[in-house]
Amino acid sequence: MTQFSLSRLGLAAVGLTFAMTALAADPRPAFTPPSAASLPDTEFGKIVRQGEQIFLHTPQMAGKFVGNDLNCASCHLDAGRRPDSAPMWAAYVLYPAYRAKNQHVNTLAERLQGCFRFSMNGKAPAADDPTLTALQTYMFWLASKAPTGVVLEGQGYRKLPAPAQKADYVRGSEVYAQYCAVCHGAEGQGQKQGKHWVFPALWGPDSFNWGAGMHQIGNAAGFIKANMPLGQAGMLNDQEAWDVAYFMNAHERPQDPRYAGSVAATRAKYHDSDDSLYGIEVNGHLLGSDSPAPGGKLIQAAAKPAG
Repeated sequence: MTQFSLSRLGLAAVGLTFAMTALAADPRPAFTPPSAASLPDTEFGKIVRQGEQIFLHTPQMAGKFVGNDLNCASCHLDAGRRPDSAPMWAAYVLYPAYRAKNQHVNTLAERLQGCFRFSMNGKAPAADDPTLTALQTYMFWLASKAPTGVVLEGQGYRKLPAPAQKADYVRGSEVYAQYCAVCHGAEGQGQKQGKHWVFPALWGPDSFNWGAGMHQIGNAAGFIKANMPLGQAGMLNDQEAWDVAYFMNAHERPQDPRYAGSVAATRAKYHDSDDSLYGIEVNGHLLGSDSPAPGGKLIQAAAKPAG
């Protein structure tokens, strides 16, 4: 091969590297979902509205599957519309998808079943249950003008760079007391107005269980940084977001439904990551060792004597 040919190959390789770098640097496509006011007044629109109501009032609309008092909108803000709050329009276009969590390709219905089981501390509806049909229809409508198979701007939760200092319980408790307790309570118990939960519980028996994605410190930190305090998003710096996420997730919550009698074995199989505090000792307490049973209100209702 001649020197000229080698030079051309070298230039081509440089050009390919440059093109690949440019593609990697391209911003994710932006997308704005349709407004609530544009919901169609049709039979299809009726199911869309039903899905929206389930999303906003989950315990009331889908109570037989919900073990706590969270709504879908507790973690997916603005009825699943808000970017960097795991918006529904950005999720819809990426399924079916392989998930490392259960090591196989998940349909959207299976993904939603996991939300009920873990985030809602409840039980999974059947794949063809009207609840899942309505939720998927609502998600489809939100994403109806979006490109499919594309990671959109605002998808999932924001990915923060590693903190400058290791996330810290004491610093996190100070951030929590200053910015979070006014809404979520000094003990993370949330706030109710009558029977309606205005602000969700962040730990304890009324919160999400150890299998939920929000128990992962990175997810919690990204959500907090982009969305909290409510109405004052961006007030916290990255370090504060990491610290308060650590503090929040260093408290007991309902047990992982996959638990089979051993905290150590459950950690090894499902939580073997620096992103999870399950099975780690914090302030002298082994997290997961004193967790309420999963299922919450559903288990309590089943245990009540008939009549």
